[in-house]
Amino acid sequence: NGSVLLQWGLRHWGPPPPRPSAALRGFALNCSWDGTYTRFPCDSVELGAACRDYLLAEAHGSVRYRLCLRPRYAPPRPAPPAQCVEFRVEPAAMRDIVVAMTAVGGSICVMLVFICLLVAYITENLMSPALARGG
Repeated sequence: NGSVLLQWGLRHWGPPPPRPSAALRGFALNCSWDGTYTRFPCDSVELGAACRDYLLAEAHGSVRYRLCLRPRYAPPRPAPPAQCVEFRVEPAAMRDIVVAMTAVGGSICVMLVFICLLVAYITENLMSPALARGG
């Protein structure tokens, strides 16, 4: 459906703080995508401390996405470096063509089965009485 779900855990940023619930304030998500005609950066998206996933809706095919996530801790603890991921979404056009071709192929198969059944019915019920009367 063109959506990308990102999930994460805190183990990527080193040892947990002594009191994780008090020290972790949330996450800062920075993202950008670079398409053929446009480049889009999104400023820091603030996510809550309990958040462990993010849904990127309506991702476009053949576009390079870069998302960077950085946890935000209470002031005594320094901010760790951001963890980034880059990816491309599969082009939707090819997927749509495959789905359409499968649907058309299935419809043709169903129509051929009905035609074969109709020919068998005609041969059995309409042709047989005519042959019986002639003999």
